[in-house]
Amino acid sequence: MEDEPEDRRSDARGRAPGTGPEDAAGTPSLQVALVTTAAPERVYEIAADPSLLPRWAHGLAEAEPRVRADGVVEVDSPYGVVTVAFVPRNDLGVLDHIVTLPDGTSVLNPLRVVAHPGGSEIVFTVRRTPGTSAQEHEADAAAVLRDLETLAGLAQRVK
Repeated sequence: MEDEPEDRRSDARGRAPGTGPEDAAGTPSLQVALVTTAAPERVYEIAADPSLLPRWAHGLAEAEPRVRADGVVEVDSPYGVVTVAFVPRNDLGVLDHIVTLPDGTSVLNPLRVVAHPGGSEIVFTVRRTPGTSAQEHEADAAAVLRDLETLAGLAQRVK
């Protein structure tokens, strides 16, 4: 379509709590997806660069990250200092990472960048952690979508 924006949410952006996939404990997940005209390789390189996290991952990084000798990233977040352990770089667009919160809680965050006919699709699975209400989970998913929109915009601008 002529008036279609460069970035657009997929029709299956998320599911209502309780209707999405669940883990073994019955905790629902929401998938947040965004299509961008940026090439998947460009999106992947930006998302995989710890130094760029503060430019797009506002729900995670508030200041310059510190990369430890073991490759784990320490970052000042809205929750305090957290660690982020990414899977090794790969050619499959997989950017899964485990975020460990100050209280020791660890959350696996599946993140993918895949080729799409219009450029690439960025897909993030938002896990509902114990003690999080359905409304808080939805708010987390909305915040992730804003971060993905920022990532897509950055990927379109960075050459």
